[in-house]
Amino acid sequence: METLLYIFARTAVAIAQCLPLRFLARLGRCAGALAWHLDRRHRQVALDNLAASFPEKPADEIRAIARENFRRLGETYLSIFKTGAMNAEAISKVLDIEGYPQLEKILQANPDERILLAVGHFGNFELFAWMKLAVPSGQVVTTYRALRQRKLTQLLLALRKASGCLYFERRDEGPQLKETMKRPSILLGLLADQHAGDGGLRLPVFGREASVSAAPAVMAKRYGCRLFPSACFRTGLGRWKLELGEEIPLRENGKRRATEAITRDIITAQEDYIRRDPANWFWVHNRWKPCPKSK
Repeated sequence: METLLYIFARTAVAIAQCLPLRFLARLGRCAGALAWHLDRRHRQVALDNLAASFPEKPADEIRAIARENFRRLGETYLSIFKTGAMNAEAISKVLDIEGYPQLEKILQANPDERILLAVGHFGNFELFAWMKLAVPSGQVVTTYRALRQRKLTQLLLALRKASGCLYFERRDEGPQLKETMKRPSILLGLLADQHAGDGGLRLPVFGREASVSAAPAVMAKRYGCRLFPSACFRTGLGRWKLELGEEIPLRENGKRRATEAITRDIITAQEDYIRRDPANWFWVHNRWKPCPKSK
């Protein structure tokens, strides 16, 4: 079964890479619209999450945002098949990068600096791997979670190879990541918008308690990284923009800030990103799962 899945996925990727990006993006939006009608479970998750996060919005607006969100997800997934095989020159034609030259100045002034980006499932989030286009002095690093199917994992890693980003499996390659973080001029991107399970911090996100990962704050403090939030916004059909937010301080009044305080700042930045373009985030993920201990 794994071999059949791999053959199907590899064929789909090969076909997609032969097609124009805008055509794929438009096809993905159609697929997302179809999924909106067929995938009742995730449609309801998106509607419930949006309604709870934006109680001031009327039901018809919530529904319109959720429907557009499904179209965006379809556009993103099919586009990834194409952008994964594009080189730096081609990517630069469909991706704008705003604010990141600031990071290049930091590394040019002090190559020993390390920078951590608290990112999330915004727009075509795979494009964060291409932040080196604006920060050529840095080595981009991130983590991923392998699929159960080994060959499909290898296919996904192959799609990510062109960016030059270093990928570490978060469950099995912790030691390798730790060694890499000792190097200078590292740009570490970590997802900060997923349900973090029993080990996460219980903090409010859009006014509702959620399990939030402390990893960005912990890693930034451990390795002395400069910490910034960042998001990817869709700017048009098959076009996106990476945007760098304001630096989040790790120290206050000469003392190290608490992990929870830093994490709250990350949440605030991500909430602002979501409010700017609600359809741009991953609403089909239930970030607000109840804590088993509180049941």
